[in-house]
Amino acid sequence: MRIDAYPPQEPLPEVARIFHETLMARAEGIEGHEYSYGADPSQSLMVFPCEKPGSPVLMFMHGGAWTNGYKEQMAFLAPPLNAAGFTLVSASYRLAPKYVFPANFDDVADAFAKTWGLAETHGYRRDAIFTGGHSAGGHLAALLATRTDWQGQRGLPANAVKGCLPISATFDFTPGSGSSVRPRFLGPEGVFSEVKASPLFQIGERVPPFLVAYGSDDFAHLKVQGEKFAMVARAKGASVDTLEIDGADHVNALLMATQTDKPWMAAATRFMSAVAKRI
Repeated sequence: MRIDAYPPQEPLPEVARIFHETLMARAEGIEGHEYSYGADPSQSLMVFPCEKPGSPVLMFMHGGAWTNGYKEQMAFLAPPLNAAGFTLVSASYRLAPKYVFPANFDDVADAFAKTWGLAETHGYRRDAIFTGGHSAGGHLAALLATRTDWQGQRGLPANAVKGCLPISATFDFTPGSGSSVRPRFLGPEGVFSEVKASPLFQIGERVPPFLVAYGSDDFAHLKVQGEKFAMVARAKGASVDTLEIDGADHVNALLMATQTDKPWMAAATRFMSAVAKRI
């Protein structure tokens, strides 16, 4: 989809603008199959299938503080994932401030259901779909993996998400969690959305394996939250690995994902392969 076909997004600060341009440059020339899962242009996804049939799938969501971002930005992840035997699905979702929680969560849940439904079309494994994302997208991926109130509504089994790979994600929006401002996607003050939007407080008895990643120079509260999420999830019986990406700040934690001298891609494919073999 052409970027100008999307609804207008919030003006970007300079650092975010450069990040966007870098991602789009890296994605140039990488073609996928586009599908809609709703009427809004942001309710869409792209499938970058692995040539080998029967591949596991990573459904990955872009970041952008829940106010910006496009599925096209994540196309640069497709070549190394495809080469390692994985299909990539990149999903967009409706953004704040026009749309507030749970609109974006409902969207990624619908995107997951669409991904599930496209398995026969593209020959990938319906029983081996993982979620992941960077920053805001990592938060939404984690929420899909921890909440259990959306699968049945969409005709999916409770264990449809087989694993989760958030990068630099927020896991807690409650007061004292370390965020300097209340994210606008949560809606106005006084609306009880902080707990329902926080993966930390959605951990139940059935949580799939996680690979929680963040940069060594990432926002301090995200590193703390990632470790706390891992500790709580492990205490409840979940399998959670953590990965600190050396030399990466919040932006570079994603930009380094495909670099062979950085650990994320190797760790991610190893993690998904191990889980898929056990299914």
